[in-house]
Amino acid sequence: MNEINNTFLKFAKRSETLDIDYLVRTFVNVGPLFTILSNKEHEIIYGRRGTGKTHALLNLKSSINDNDEMSVYIDLRTIGSNGGIFSDSSISVVERATRLLIDTVSFIVTDIVDTVILDETGKYNLSRVSPIADKIWDSISEIKIESEIEKTENTEENATDSLQKNRKFEISNKGLSYNREKQTGIGSSEKKSVETKIKGISQHRIHFASLFSNLKDLTKELNTNVWVLIDEWAEVPQELQPYLAELLRRTILPNSDFILKIAAIEQRTNISFTDENSNRIGIEIGADIATTQNLDEYMVFDNDEEKSKEFFKELVFHHYINTVSENSISNTDDLISKAFSQINSFTEFVRSSEGIPRDAINILSVASSKANDNKISVENIRSAARTWYSRGKEKAITSNQEAHKLLLWIIDEVIGQRTARAFLLQTNKKDKLIDYLFDSRVLHIIKENISGKDTPGVRYNVYSIDYGCYVDLLNTKNAPKGLFAAVENEDETEIYIDVPKTDYRAIRRAILDLDEFYKQNME
Repeated sequence: MNEINNTFLKFAKRSETLDIDYLVRTFVNVGPLFTILSNKEHEIIYGRRGTGKTHALLNLKSSINDNDEMSVYIDLRTIGSNGGIFSDSSISVVERATRLLIDTVSFIVTDIVDTVILDETGKYNLSRVSPIADKIWDSISEIKIESEIEKTENTEENATDSLQKNRKFEISNKGLSYNREKQTGIGSSEKKSVETKIKGISQHRIHFASLFSNLKDLTKELNTNVWVLIDEWAEVPQELQPYLAELLRRTILPNSDFILKIAAIEQRTNISFTDENSNRIGIEIGADIATTQNLDEYMVFDNDEEKSKEFFKELVFHHYINTVSENSISNTDDLISKAFSQINSFTEFVRSSEGIPRDAINILSVASSKANDNKISVENIRSAARTWYSRGKEKAITSNQEAHKLLLWIIDEVIGQRTARAFLLQTNKKDKLIDYLFDSRVLHIIKENISGKDTPGVRYNVYSIDYGCYVDLLNTKNAPKGLFAAVENEDETEIYIDVPKTDYRAIRRAILDLDEFYKQNME
């Protein structure tokens, strides 16, 4: 196997398994992405798995540290040490949520204290930071007992030659007891014993006002911005997400010294809800957090072919020079010309990746193995895309029977019947199976809010079908002719669109009627 293909096989597939220095060296900025992430605004960064959220956050963390500011990176998969308690439905939502909040705050404070301890510049004063940290832990460590109380009283009289007076508290495994003796007259005393039994379940409580105040004192003492970078938001059960968001809204967002960035999957994010008393719990986009970024929008081939190719050139080159021991490649174009049999091979590779870096690296690895000692060809890319689709996507989809049925129906309806590779759905219609297929990276949104004059006032999103779903049809008479059919000009001639724009004269044949699918499956 030639040296370049052998190096491609060694590319790391997942950023969370790598050290931060490697991630910084292999990070590829997309347009204004890093500039936007670096601003001191609270933000949510959306993107499906494999789009580079973790890579972007860890690169941001490195930049923050270089600027002598403080950062806390939280992978929510690692929060909680008590065996999946956050997913335990036998425990109330409120109790599970409270424990999640306690664990999150504890992680933030512990990370800050560790940074202060490890700091060698003398910038921080541990003797002043530590007492504030203790107050924060006190703010989140109160336990309330929800209980029933039972009392039993026993009275007995004793003759005595002297007056006695005594009061005593006792705690035993039976509960809390209070014994007292009182004077009743000369030569006698009455002794009354009251035994109180407390039965109940301990519940954790958080004092939000105290927590906010102590966090404010902490950042004032640190005298620097603290960036809180939360990754893997989707790993938190959706019913708990609004409570975690509420904690952040009450304690982090109002503190001008904190900057919050959250990496999430849009289809699996439940950032707020309204309770039975019409109280909003969680974070409101636009009011509490001003901006959101979506990594899915940056690198889609069908939106901007040249921009997408430039990104993946840089991605492959950065990984290559940081993997190979001795580098003889001078620049990106040099690597591409030596690795791919022709420019069309690289273009096919970019198209097959559907704008997702993780998929690109996996396809490239498989294609390198198939090419062996030769340069990577178009056929190698197509075969690799077919293999990766089978390994990395199809098996996951088949675990959800309803989603798999819908995907097969879409493939038949769009590719089979319309010889297209994309379709339109109304922007205001949500479907959980479509969201599942999108989250699983077999459907891709490539354009939002397009319209046609034949459907005035109605806006649509353009979904494309994954390359792996139709790769076997390429170079056959059944291959897709374009993204979708539409009428652009006054002559009403229907043509296939390759790059979607905002407005068309007619798009009726590209609209997918999901009601037809559900009707067929209910019969």
